[in-house]
Amino acid sequence: MPNDADATMAARAAQGKLPDILQMQTYARVWEYAEKGYVVDLSSRPVMGKVLDSAKPAVTYNGKQYALPMDYAGIGIIYNQDIFNKYGLTAPTTKRELERVCATLKSNGIIPFAGLLAENWSVGHFITLVHTSLLVGEKNTPVDKFVAGMNAGTTSYGVVDTAKLFSALDFYRDNMAAKAAEWGWDQQVSAFVKGEAAMMVQGLWSYGAAIGADPNLNCGFVPYPVFDDAKLNKMYADIDSSFGVSAQSPKNKQDAALAFLEWLATPEAQKIWIEDYKLVPAFKDANVSSMQKPFQDLLASVAKNGAYPWAFSSYPTTAFEDACKNGAQQYMFKKIAADQVIKNVDTVWAAAVKK
Repeated sequence: MPNDADATMAARAAQGKLPDILQMQTYARVWEYAEKGYVVDLSSRPVMGKVLDSAKPAVTYNGKQYALPMDYAGIGIIYNQDIFNKYGLTAPTTKRELERVCATLKSNGIIPFAGLLAENWSVGHFITLVHTSLLVGEKNTPVDKFVAGMNAGTTSYGVVDTAKLFSALDFYRDNMAAKAAEWGWDQQVSAFVKGEAAMMVQGLWSYGAAIGADPNLNCGFVPYPVFDDAKLNKMYADIDSSFGVSAQSPKNKQDAALAFLEWLATPEAQKIWIEDYKLVPAFKDANVSSMQKPFQDLLASVAKNGAYPWAFSSYPTTAFEDACKNGAQQYMFKKIAADQVIKNVDTVWAAAVKK
């Protein structure tokens, strides 16, 4: 099921017709399904002992694991190394360096960022990337404390420096193609593959699509630099997807689903995950040495500097889907002001908590 299939999932659950295996986003989605009794407790399953300890919080509810975390993903800047080499550029580590990179690219007729504004999900990721960087990196506020405050109505999405937040969105928009408002994911990846644009702010799933079109692309991957202090610029990285087993399924089907989850941790399955799907498994013994440079860049960056968690996965679904994604997109289209985006997130979040 797609990540935004809540209505379909709710309808199936009401009918007792959930699929035997549920693919879910982590954190809030897992918490919701565990609370509602949709998924079985996997805590004692052997496969959970093979999962990286750092991956388990993403699927933990009340101290128990209700899903198998599958892939570790990062959102940052995917850049074309050959274009950077041509113009004597190095991957930016600070905000000022990114500004200089963009200025050089534009002066040479290269679009800095292959934008994607016709669909709201990518800019939804971007606004939460910057927001989380400001929240954790600048204000030293943990995501769980912020989420608890939002749920209690004691804080606001505007608790961060909103001038910096929306300045980052302005800069991003100003360094996209003029037709970015008309571009979806296919057009974004195409512009990057063709060398019309030098960078994409995306997850490495987009790199997988790019090298599918041109296997010879020479790319790197770095955190999007929100700050002028390089130490504060970290990958926006976390567990992306997970698999749960339906509590509504009969025992024989649950057993088959559990056996499948156990198989996913085998070397055979991990090889498929890594080589065919270009995803980083969340298992302790995963061998990712064969993966391309951007994946190695992700892992090296996180190992050296840590990462900012995917805070949006802890938001109520409607707060992210309806308020953050739509709000960021409408702001980029210059249809609503920054304060209205903040107000809408606060309002939608409060309404979601009351349900």
